[in-house]
This record gives sequence, structure tokens and C-alpha cells, in this order.
Amino acid sequence: MNEPDLTRLLTRAAEDVRPTRPAATGWERARRVRRARRAAGAAALAVALVTGGTAALLHRAGPSAPAHPVVRPAPSASPVQQPPLVPGLIADPLGRLGDPVTAPLSARPVDRALALRQPVDPKTGEAGPVRVLGDDGLVRELDVATLAPTRDASGNEAAPLKPGSLSPDGRTAAFAQTGEVVVVDLTDASVRRYPLAGYLEHVVWAGDRLLVGDNDTAYELDRGSGKARELPVDPWGLVVPEPGRPGDLLALGGAEDGLSVRRYPGTGGTPQQHQVGTDGLPPGYRLDEVYGRGWQRGDRIAKAGWTTTGSMGGAEGVAVVDARTGAVTRLLDLGREDRAKACCEVLGWSADGAVLFRSDPTGLARWRPETGEVVRVARDVTGPVSLPAR
Repeated sequence: MNEPDLTRLLTRAAEDVRPTRPAATGWERARRVRRARRAAGAAALAVALVTGGTAALLHRAGPSAPAHPVVRPAPSASPVQQPPLVPGLIADPLGRLGDPVTAPLSARPVDRALALRQPVDPKTGEAGPVRVLGDDGLVRELDVATLAPTRDASGNEAAPLKPGSLSPDGRTAAFAQTGEVVVVDLTDASVRRYPLAGYLEHVVWAGDRLLVGDNDTAYELDRGSGKARELPVDPWGLVVPEPGRPGDLLALGGAEDGLSVRRYPGTGGTPQQHQVGTDGLPPGYRLDEVYGRGWQRGDRIAKAGWTTTGSMGGAEGVAVVDARTGAVTRLLDLGREDRAKACCEVLGWSADGAVLFRSDPTGLARWRPETGEVVRVARDVTGPVSLPAR
């Protein structure tokens, strides 16, 4: 990619798109701008890796973070919270995501995976093989399946590892591919391939149900029969369900006045819809649009988005939305300076109720909405990451 191309993409990444249509068309408007923003965001990340951040990304990790107890702040009464300028780094099993590979998966399967990661070369932007962090703290390379980038009908490509690829029990990984779905049993390194027509690029586990999708349509794939049935859910807005919840599916998407939560009953019927509201936030704060994958825990959905803070639009943030009402109950204000566009995708909830998200540019962070505490749990982690739903 030459310099004019990069300049054009970065310019598009910085643009603020302000749809003003109602909820019925807000979802469609958001869908149309996603593709350009995702391509621009990928280019912006590549530039950040190649230019200003290359030296920092290539240094070897220092000593492990101290395992001393973390003093947590008292519960925060404010619904809008901000992280410290430099969040502290704590000892966490996910801190090993950046460790070197110790063995191929075929030679050393896992009992349970804590995470999947697909490193990205900071010089070229090329994605390497998927890596598997086992519950024994060792990193394997997924060598039993060759995965191609996902792509759409226009030829736009993305890494095959998606945030929803790892199953909740950490034993299975699924990858959407053009014309098929690849499922890997991480406990014995076996592979199954399920033909399914289309430019597939979404994958989400709903408990033990496997949901996949292309740009417009979501499907539930029966791994026993290999058959797929169409679902009336927007694949972009589909929320990763909390394991063990009833069969209803949630979606969070749209933009500005069209931003809403939709609940699709597991028994069928008309979906319920609630417009996202920010009346509970201080004056001047608003959630304008969301990106990445949303994650459910109880009646809450955590998802990254772009916000208005005071008179400034286009700021980055992470929101917790009440799935029953659409109300934004907590907002982590990440600002916009020194952050890449779409920097901070949510990756799930921790077992103890904290939100895990990507901290720009190569770290993972944990946010406790009840207290406002934000700490880093991993550093030097380039490329997509997938964590199990909890």
C-alpha cells in the first residue's frame, strides 16, 4: 500500500459520520459505514505499528508484573468513569498471551484454552498462525488447519480469528471462511469442515450453539448434521450470550437516534426493541455508535463505541447497556487523543464481572464498572484476540 492510499484511508478513519435517521434505518446506516471504517481502522493500525510504535512493539517483555494485592477503589457513584493516564499492570494468566510458542497444537493439545491470538507482523501487517494459550500457561501454534482471511463480496479482507471464535468451555475454536466453517477441537487437535455458501465472516458461540454469518445474514450451524438454518438477527450487532442464559438472542447496533437493543425470542415471534438512552449520564455525554462485538452478562451488555463528551464528538469509550431498557448505566470515557480509531474493542467479561477490552495499541485491560478501576492485564499483544464467554 503506497503513501497516498494510507493517507486516504486514515482520513476516512478520522471522519465523524453522523446519521440522523430513526431506529428502523439507523441499523442499515451503521451497516453501510462499518466496512469503510473497518478497512480504515486496519490501515491506521498498520501505520501505527510500522511507524511510531515499531520499536516499542518489538522489544521483549520485561519481568512479570508483581503479584502483590491490588488495592481497589471504593464503588464509584459516577456513571461516567475515566482510566488513569497510565493504568498499572497486574499479574494475570492472560499476561502470557505474548509468550513464544512452545509446541504445535497437534503435538500438545490443551485441556482448556484461556485465549486465542493471531499475531500481526508490525512491519507488514500480515497475520500469522493462530496461537492457543492453554490453562497450563503454555502457548501452542494451531497447526492443524490453514486458515484464509475472511473477505466480503468486494474483496475486503480481515484476519480469520474473531472475538467470538473460542467456545465458552475453552475446548473448541470455530473459524468462518468463504464457503465453509472450520471447527477445531483443541483437546485432540481434530478438525471438521462444514460447507456453507457465502462470504462468511462472523462467528459467535451461544453456549454450545454455533452461530455464523456473512455481511447480511446469520445462521445457526448444527454440528451434528452440518445443516444451517437462517436466523432473523443482524450478524454485526449480534451479542455474545452469557453461557447458561435462556435461548433469547440480543443485538446492539445502529447509530445515534437509531442506536438500539433488540431481543429476539428463542421461541420465535416479533423481536423487542429498546432505543439506547443516555438520560442517566451527566449532561453532554452520549453514546453515538458502537463497534466490535457486544458481550452479555446478566441483563448487561458491554460494547465499545464512539461517544460525545461535552462538545467533543468521536471520542472512544466502552459502554455498559441495560439489555431490558436500553439505558447506558456506565460509560468508560477513553477520550480520543493518542488513540487509533476503533482502538478499544470489548473482548468479554471476566469470571468476577469485569469488562475486558483492547487497550490501544497492543495491550489488554480490565475495567470494573462498579468501581471505575482500570488496570492492564497484558502487554505486547498484537493482532486479534478471542476469549471465552463467561
